[in-house]
Amino acid sequence: MGLFGAIVCLEENQNTMEKVKPRTLSGFMELLPAPQVQMERIMQVLRETYALYGFYPLDTPLIESSEVLLAKGGGETEKQIYRFTKGDSDLSLRFDLTVPLAKYVAQHYGELTFPFRRFQIGKVYRGERAQRGRFREFYQADIDVIGDGKLDIINEAEVPSIIYKTFTSLGLERFKIRINNRKVLNGFFAILGLTEKAGDVMRTIDKLEKIGADKVKAILVDDFGVAADTADELLAFIETPGGTQGILAALEGYKGKNEVFDQGADELKTVAQYMTAFGVPDDHFEIDLTIARGLDYYTGTVYETAMLDHPEIGSICSGGRYDNLAEYYTDKQLPGVGISIGLTRLFYVLGEQGYLNDSMNKAPADVLILPMTDDMGAAIALATSLREAGIRTQLYSEQKKFKHKIGYADKLGIPYVIFLGEDEIKENVIAVKDMDSGEQVKVSLADAITRIREGLAAKNQGKVINDK
Repeated sequence: MGLFGAIVCLEENQNTMEKVKPRTLSGFMELLPAPQVQMERIMQVLRETYALYGFYPLDTPLIESSEVLLAKGGGETEKQIYRFTKGDSDLSLRFDLTVPLAKYVAQHYGELTFPFRRFQIGKVYRGERAQRGRFREFYQADIDVIGDGKLDIINEAEVPSIIYKTFTSLGLERFKIRINNRKVLNGFFAILGLTEKAGDVMRTIDKLEKIGADKVKAILVDDFGVAADTADELLAFIETPGGTQGILAALEGYKGKNEVFDQGADELKTVAQYMTAFGVPDDHFEIDLTIARGLDYYTGTVYETAMLDHPEIGSICSGGRYDNLAEYYTDKQLPGVGISIGLTRLFYVLGEQGYLNDSMNKAPADVLILPMTDDMGAAIALATSLREAGIRTQLYSEQKKFKHKIGYADKLGIPYVIFLGEDEIKENVIAVKDMDSGEQVKVSLADAITRIREGLAAKNQGKVINDK
């Protein structure tokens, strides 16, 4: 049919080719530009706050050897992990940021200075059932302090104080950090004769808030063979009333029965005192003996943070002390304490509840330059000058009608538009329009920079989150 006929046939096939419907997998968040700016702004506040406390940024690989990632093995983790093979390699996507950190510290032990303080904001993957506010791909924002052999308990108070600083810097006000100590729980289990069932009991009471005391008791009795009166005694203990001071006083009454319990009670008291010293107000933290944290690797203080007006959301930040996490990679004792924000879930919840500050500028640029001449040289030079002054500047170069150009700035929410025509070039001025007020003035470049900076400062008042 000849070359021409072949080309025609190819074009017809391309035109009639069935299109693949674009879609995002269930459980994966994909944001439009404006909310993505809000997410990035939250991340920036986190980075800046963590840096204030002397933490290194860290970025561990997204993919790890399954042998390394699952060294602890078994359980729910293995069921939820995204695991695949590439050639002869057995690989997995990281399911949190803590286990890769343990590997990293063990691998680079000789090159790090201890205590090693790191923060990381990165995506993790869990193949759990996707549901509202729960994602299979999500960001975690972690801070951890790792010691060499020992790690002072003051770190167990500083870490939650950093979370207090982080949330208040974002604009959250009505939240509470709830703290407990695994040694208190394990010691009390020993007092009740439940040491052999400690893991099962711990994971069960961790569900208390979700399923209630009656169901927790039923599981303890029916599934794990705990005597009914023992289950009652346990539930009464973990629900000890009185707030921080009342609970600390109650714990004193149990002292002398178990060494581990006594140590945990003393540590709880010390952490509470240091948190106050670090500036965490009393109404923003409390001891709560129901906080267990289901993960096995926690050994001391544990934390969960809840929004007071939305307890149904559950914990928005959690963590604790771990002494043995690196034992699967090294014989060295590398104790640590850390806390993790489920950032994607938090962002989703804040957006759903109307907490995100929509008045803050979400545009990709502060200024849009609209050249009114065929020669773009002056507009390019102006854009360069504005960028050197730290003003985010976009140069509109498309051959469109004026109405379309203004509409472009309006749709993106760009605060200022600059018109640059022959008259402005001759007079060595620029025409600046405030898109919010509609005011337009002709000023020098220096005055324009001052005007725009002051205007942006006024437009971006407030914090990322408007707590209600």
